[in-house]
Amino acid sequence: MEIEKRSFEIIAEELAARKIVLPPDQDPITRRVIHTSADFEYAETMRYSEGAIARAKELICSGADIVTDTNMALSGINKKQLAKFGGQVHCFMADETVAKLAAERKTTRAAVSMEMAAKIDKPVIFAVGNAPTALIQLYEMIQQGSYTPAFIIGVPVGFVNVEAAKELIMETDVPYIVNQGRKGGSNIAAAICNALIYTMVDRG
Repeated sequence: MEIEKRSFEIIAEELAARKIVLPPDQDPITRRVIHTSADFEYAETMRYSEGAIARAKELICSGADIVTDTNMALSGINKKQLAKFGGQVHCFMADETVAKLAAERKTTRAAVSMEMAAKIDKPVIFAVGNAPTALIQLYEMIQQGSYTPAFIIGVPVGFVNVEAAKELIMETDVPYIVNQGRKGGSNIAAAICNALIYTMVDRG
């Protein structure tokens, strides 16, 4: 705890030195992303839809579930704290049905796992940190009118389709937190989820 406290103090000092002032509602989320990555570029590239933080907090408070596209993100999200509000975290990537359907359709497990998540009978926050195809699948479901996610955290990392997939999500009416550019990752997706959960726990 002491190390974390000092880390956040250093982040505050460096943000001030860079003359970066984060919007108050976004500040805890962006700072935790910087804490996770030691990368201050996130202070410039994180994008939040209007009212995104308030909406995410409402969803968590009302017991929304979180679906991730990797078991790493699943492991990193504080499930015990989320459970206090009635939410659970899911990852369908290792599901046998997902693997079978992906092979049959010649698509990715990430894309099929988004379809699986759409069957959850409650609001879902999607936290995508690895697979741009997951974001593309969500976008297509939104465009087709077959499913509308409650919230999307879009931070996949990489070089192929990553930036384009993030841009697609920012074109929708679904509230989002996205990091523009190539950077991201499962650890970043988990950090954003935890930052939102911790602000609710602290408030409680």
